[in-house]
Amino acid sequence: MHWICAATFASGLVLASHSIAVANDSAAELSIGGLQFTHASNVQMKSEDLRISLDRIDVRYEFLNTSSAPVTLTVAFPLPDIDLSEGESISFPSNDPLNFVDFATRIDGKPIEFKTDQHAYIGNNEVTAILHELNVPLLPLGAQQFRPQELAPAVRNRMASEGLLMPAGSDERGKPLYSPGWIVRTKVYREQTFPSGKPVIVEHSYRPSVGASSDTILRKSLRQDKSMAKEIERYRRDYCVSDEFLGELDKIAGASRTNSAKVQERRISYVLKTGANWAGPIKSFHLTIDKGGSNRLVGYCAGKLSTSAKPDLDVKTNDFIPDRDIKVLFVGRF
Repeated sequence: MHWICAATFASGLVLASHSIAVANDSAAELSIGGLQFTHASNVQMKSEDLRISLDRIDVRYEFLNTSSAPVTLTVAFPLPDIDLSEGESISFPSNDPLNFVDFATRIDGKPIEFKTDQHAYIGNNEVTAILHELNVPLLPLGAQQFRPQELAPAVRNRMASEGLLMPAGSDERGKPLYSPGWIVRTKVYREQTFPSGKPVIVEHSYRPSVGASSDTILRKSLRQDKSMAKEIERYRRDYCVSDEFLGELDKIAGASRTNSAKVQERRISYVLKTGANWAGPIKSFHLTIDKGGSNRLVGYCAGKLSTSAKPDLDVKTNDFIPDRDIKVLFVGRF
């Protein structure tokens, strides 16, 4: 069996004691990757055009089967695991629990459909059947809400005893509160045949779940705080934030302790490195980053894409072998 995997994701879900809601102030990003081949030694990636924006991720691939016979691969779009036990802020682009990034794919210009498998786990133990038996949604999104406090006591006690519910403090009356304790894993896939010697165009599009902060630690008054030194170093490492970048930010944000300029952050993470399993390098690679506004700065580490200390937002290269994932930082007014 051959595999291709497609996508990118960053995200943010408020696991309140009674429901799941969309976060407004901050969100943490999760990552997915681009196309990934396993055992695809006869299929070359002739070109990849990747466009990253805060609204949409668009990728256009051209593949060529160089063998003398058709090759059938399983094309997969692996969505990230959603760990409901972490209680972190994750904002979903879509309320569809099976397609929470609103993805769409075309092959040679024609829309195609995927099959979807979704399961729930606690550690390595699958708990999908138990949740179905109790009429509890695997991923409580949109109309499929889940409120542990409204469960019948016998059901709630059973879920707690099996690790499906975790203690989450107590309410103002002293009654115990619970949050979900399982991981949701979603796999989207289909089989695709690549004919011998004929290019196949795969276009993939979806809405990223964007990591967000209502301020930025990079503002001058905050980054000069010695307690922030390790976090500032992480930003420099993850997004290649330079002194020039910080100087431009200071012009936008000023030096005030308060965020009077209303500068914010947005973050997108794209897993590119693990996709390099096809036959040979990407013959032609094109990356475009759309910052979406004039009062915004963009930081990312280009790696082999560019030798410039300040890489462009439109980069082209040939015979490209990805050497790193792409983490994009947007700072400015939104």
